Amino acid sequence: MNQKIFATSSEGAWTSTPDGNRHRVVLHTDALMMVEFAFEKGGVGDLHAHPHVQSSYVAEGRFEVTVDGHTQILAAGDAFIVPSNLVHGVRALAAGRLVDTFTPHRADFLI
Repeated sequence: MNQKIFATSSEGAWTSTPDGNRHRVVLHTDALMMVEFAFEKGGVGDLHAHPHVQSSYVAEGRFEVTVDGHTQILAAGDAFIVPSNLVHGVRALAAGRLVDTFTPHRADFLI
């Protein structure tokens, strides 16, 4: 098996995002990708949409999450899902981290 199946917290380079946050690709296959995002308090993940189905887990912090016009406050241990092509975004109410999975993988994150 040539596919990477384990990752440690020290792996994966952090990259700045266009909206001023940071992310690192944790693991990926053609069908699935896991990405960790880090936000400072007040950081925003701009409203956007993509064809990938996304699930997100709040690993740390508190976020105001908007999906398809519906907004909810989520904290560490909470999660949300974004069906394909729905507009969504987040605002960090405290410094925090989201762990997102995408299917299929996001080729734009591998550039």
